[in-house]
Amino acid sequence: MTIHVAILGSTGYTGAELIRLIEQHPDFMITHLGAHSQAGKKVRDVLPGIAGAVGDLTLAKADAPLADDIQLVFTALPHGAAAESVKKALDVGKKVVDLSADFRHQSPDIYQQAYGLAHPHPHILNNAVYGLSEWARADIANTNLIANPGCYPTSTLMPLIPLLQAKLLDDSAIIVDAKSGTSGAGRTAKTGLLYCEVNEGLSAYGLPRHRHAWEMEEWAGNFGQHPIKVRFVPHLIPMSRGMLTTLHLTGKNTATWHQTLLQAYQHEPFVRILPEGSLPSTKGVVGSNRCDIGLCRLSDTEAVVVSCIDNLLKGASGQAIQNANIMLGLDETSGLSIHAQWP
Repeated sequence: MTIHVAILGSTGYTGAELIRLIEQHPDFMITHLGAHSQAGKKVRDVLPGIAGAVGDLTLAKADAPLADDIQLVFTALPHGAAAESVKKALDVGKKVVDLSADFRHQSPDIYQQAYGLAHPHPHILNNAVYGLSEWARADIANTNLIANPGCYPTSTLMPLIPLLQAKLLDDSAIIVDAKSGTSGAGRTAKTGLLYCEVNEGLSAYGLPRHRHAWEMEEWAGNFGQHPIKVRFVPHLIPMSRGMLTTLHLTGKNTATWHQTLLQAYQHEPFVRILPEGSLPSTKGVVGSNRCDIGLCRLSDTEAVVVSCIDNLLKGASGQAIQNANIMLGLDETSGLSIHAQWP
C-alpha cells in the first residue's frame, strides 16, 4: 500500500532532501508540501533541483489542514515553530517525524536551557522517541512521534555509545571537535554565510556552550547508561555538506576499543567501522546515509575517534527516512543509499 506523505517546511535544505529521497522510495508518495513565506508558489520555482510531477505541486501554507489520507508527516520547521505543527498532526492521527529540536529533550527545563524558549507543548515530550535509529529501534516501532536527532549529536553519539556501555571511557574528559559544511546552518539568508564570508575561511562558533551539547549529554547518558559532560566546539567550513567529528578520549584498555565498535555495529547497514588506524573523510560519506568511524590509539589510555556523516542525510533527512521506515514496519534501508557520491 502506498503511504501518503506530507512535508512541512519543505523549501529548506532538509526539506529538499526529503523530497528527493521520498521520490525514490518504493512505498511513499508525496501529496502535500507545506511552506511559510513561499506558500502559493510552485515547488520548482523555489527548489530548482526538483522536477517532474512533484515540481508542479503548489506549496501550501505551513499550517494548512492535512488531508485525511495523509498517514506520515515530516516537519522540517525551525525549533519553536515545529511544535505546533507536530501537535496538530498528532491530534488528527498522523505519524510524525520531527526534524526540529522541539521534542529531542525529555525535560522542558533542559529544552529551555538549550534553546532559550519555554516549550509550547511540554506534555508531549514524554510521548516522543529520540530517533537515533541504531539504538532505539524497538521504541521507534511503537510510537507516533519521532524526534530526529541533530547532526552534531548523531556524529558524536554513534562512536561514543558503545564505548560508554562497555565502561571504557573516562567520562569527565570527553572533548568533541566537529566541523560542518554550511548547509547545516539552513537556507535562510545570513551575512555570516555569504560566499565572501565563508570561502577560504574556517571559524568556530556556538561558544561557550552550543545548544547541541545538552542533547549529546542527555542521550549519551541514556543510551550509554552513564551521565557525562562534553566539551563541544563546532566549526563552519567552506563546503556545502558533510560533517567530520573528532573525539579526543581517555579511558582504559584502548586496545579493545576497535573491537568494541566492530561488535556494536557489525550488522548495521549504515555504519562502517574502518580498520584500526584508518580515518574517514567527508568525501567518503557525502550522498549516503552512512556513518563512517575510525579509531587511532595514542596510548593504553588515550585514543582519537573520528566520525563522518553527510549532515543532510544521516544527520537529518536520511535518518528521518530510516526512522519512518522502522516506525511503519518497512525495510529500514528503503529509499536510502549506503554509497557516497563519487567523485
